[in-house]
Amino acid sequence: MESNNNSNGMGFMSWLALLLIAAKLFGVINWSWWLVLLPVWIWLAFMAIVLVILGVAHLIYK
Repeated sequence: MESNNNSNGMGFMSWLALLLIAAKLFGVINWSWWLVLLPVWIWLAFMAIVLVILGVAHLIYK
């Protein structure tokens, strides 16, 4: 029997973003939207950095 451990579900940052958005919409927190969406921006920045590093590595080791 083969075990498949691929995780295509939502990660921590996605759950945190949804929690903060729901809290903002229901009036639990009174933060600005840029702060509520900060987990999304952090994830996008991380992915952009990874893509830049991979692109540079590809150019160097081509």
